[in-house]
Amino acid sequence: MKPLLFILALLSSLQALAEPIALGSRRELFVDRLLIDQLDEATLEMHAPRPASVALRFDKPWEGRFSGYITVLHDAERKLFRMYYRGTPTLPTASNKSEYTCYAESQDGRVWTKPNLGLHEAFGTKDNNILLAGDPLATHNFAPFLDTNPAAPPEQRYKALSGLGGKGGGLRAWSSVDGLKWTKLREEPVLTKGAFDSQNVAFWSAEEKCYVAYFRVFTGGGTDEKTWKPKGVRWVSRSTSADFVNWTPAVMMKCDRPLVDHIYVSQTQPYFRAPHIEVATAARFMQGQSSLDEPAKKYMADDAKAYTALFSDSSEAVLMTSRAGSGLYNRTFMEGFVRPGLHFRNWTSRANYPACGLIQTGKSELSLFVQRHYGQGVNLVERCTLRLDGFASLHAGYEGGSMTTKPLTFTGRALHLNFATGAAGHVAVEIQDEGGAPIPGFTLEDCVAQSYDDIDRVIRWKSGSDVSALAGKPVRLKFDLRDADVFSFWFAP
Repeated sequence: MKPLLFILALLSSLQALAEPIALGSRRELFVDRLLIDQLDEATLEMHAPRPASVALRFDKPWEGRFSGYITVLHDAERKLFRMYYRGTPTLPTASNKSEYTCYAESQDGRVWTKPNLGLHEAFGTKDNNILLAGDPLATHNFAPFLDTNPAAPPEQRYKALSGLGGKGGGLRAWSSVDGLKWTKLREEPVLTKGAFDSQNVAFWSAEEKCYVAYFRVFTGGGTDEKTWKPKGVRWVSRSTSADFVNWTPAVMMKCDRPLVDHIYVSQTQPYFRAPHIEVATAARFMQGQSSLDEPAKKYMADDAKAYTALFSDSSEAVLMTSRAGSGLYNRTFMEGFVRPGLHFRNWTSRANYPACGLIQTGKSELSLFVQRHYGQGVNLVERCTLRLDGFASLHAGYEGGSMTTKPLTFTGRALHLNFATGAAGHVAVEIQDEGGAPIPGFTLEDCVAQSYDDIDRVIRWKSGSDVSALAGKPVRLKFDLRDADVFSFWFAP
């Protein structure tokens, strides 16, 4: 046997010996290659969010051009969407006491209001939407979440991290019963090993049964004390906790691609429709890459009171994902997820930073929020939309293509797809045995090919849709596509 053929045969044998991937009934998205064995004229394709509306303008005196570090979440019990962000009209620094943690809310996730909370006085009035004031360790990057830990005390239904890096710095832990009035869980920081001077996020992981925090570090260990240039690139570390106070030592995340660009904020959260997949709508910071011409710089400086130091860099949102507990980011797509776009005001440093949090705002609509025009007098939050599960898809063009999975097991009675085709397109699925042989009754010829656009479509064969006889057995799925995208699939009762 020729050496190459021998190696291929050996790899095939080793794969056959591997344990099948246990899907259960969880939803799987095409954001990584974990399930993929063979692609034939099919590809994985990322889908960029589309601008939908201006969600919020930072137009209050206590907000302004340096407002940012946004968190958006859905409180289903109160039937309310919440937005938290830093408000500051002056340059953010470690000693800036003109920083505030501000709050907005919405009934539908689309139209947002700023309620008068009456908690803190600023600019001569308590008629404002300020939650926290006077402490940069709290207000610079306050990042809350709704705690879904079933053992969490009711008075700690909300939790948050905030803090700064440097000597004596660290992240402090907070809790709240209603998401409005906050108290520290203790005075001392709960995490101390990190850069921290950006948005640092946490959540309760139902998959790992612990709290997980993602925060910024430098791959080379920090910045040069003389030049203030970073050692290595900005990146992400991870820590876990059983009680939100005592945390494991930080571990730097691994990546399936070389670390060549700065990730300023990761915004890593479990995707609410598939919580075993953590979606990071992260900010890529292009340090020293200036794209603005001189007339644009002058116009912005004169017209919008822009902070001109921001003209030297550019930034955008990128898509990363991680399987819960893996310690690995998958960067299947290195391209920009939310690009700066046509507006020249977004070709500046720290513009286009995404908010932490993805929310459902329609039957088939997913919304994410992006900060635009940072450092200028017209700073705002833009709502962008995607199809549910629509970060990426298994795609084939008009000529057609296919994808075959690795061996897997499932539970349930029916195979569901979130998919879309052109009028001349179709999607069909064949179920094979572990070795790749089509199972009688579930072949491509037996499958009723689908030509449509549907968030939830049950796949049928000539005998019907019931696949329960195959549940628990190692099988492969072969997707046959033409002018089509499959965004997700799952088995359900």
